[in-house]
Amino acid sequence: MKLYIVGFGAGGIDGMTLAAKNAIEDCGLITGYTVYTELIRKEFPHKEYYSTAMRQERERVEYALSEAQERNVALVCSGDCSVYAMAGLAYELWERYPETEIIPVAGVTAALSGGAVLGAPLTNDFAVISLSDLLTPRKKIEKRLECAAMADMCVALYNPSSKKRSDHLKWACEIMLRYKSPDTVCGYVRNIGRDGEESCVLTLAELADAKTDMFTTVFIGCAETKVIRGKMVTPRGYRLE
Repeated sequence: MKLYIVGFGAGGIDGMTLAAKNAIEDCGLITGYTVYTELIRKEFPHKEYYSTAMRQERERVEYALSEAQERNVALVCSGDCSVYAMAGLAYELWERYPETEIIPVAGVTAALSGGAVLGAPLTNDFAVISLSDLLTPRKKIEKRLECAAMADMCVALYNPSSKKRSDHLKWACEIMLRYKSPDTVCGYVRNIGRDGEESCVLTLAELADAKTDMFTTVFIGCAETKVIRGKMVTPRGYRLE
């Protein structure tokens, strides 16, 4: 049988790919982090659901793989299934479930859906970095931030802050300010594609004091990034005749 690992985008049906919708429809059981299963329950109310809390990822994936030996199962993730999500863990545990076929289904990750809200911040080379240090050492995150800043790349920051990491975004901005101008164009989007969506375009200096949470995606521009009629835009470099 099949385990579909489904990236469903921001949460609404409008941001879900047709492939994601079809995969979920093909399954009797939907598994996932509680917040994510609740986001899609209203779109698929007649399915069976199994959810677990944050930091119970292994239990969730093991259950999905086990159930998928007998029936088709969807393991849902917000955004894309391979970007800070469950596809990698499912493959790591796959050998123990030889009767299960894994089928990843790509989704629209927050760097892309949030970028569309702000304008076109990622038109040129960019990096995606998570500020969560639950699974990645803080020193490694610092090195990645520093290298991206030295390369003058645009950066999309995931998990910029939480109750236990309220100072992480300020810390990241301080690293960026070693190599970038305080006037560097930046932006953030909270609750992308969901009720209460809000966005802001601001400078790197202002971003250091911005209030964000785990449902916020932050965008730090490069030297070429500019504001055009209120939108954050990084030119690709096309000639304008």
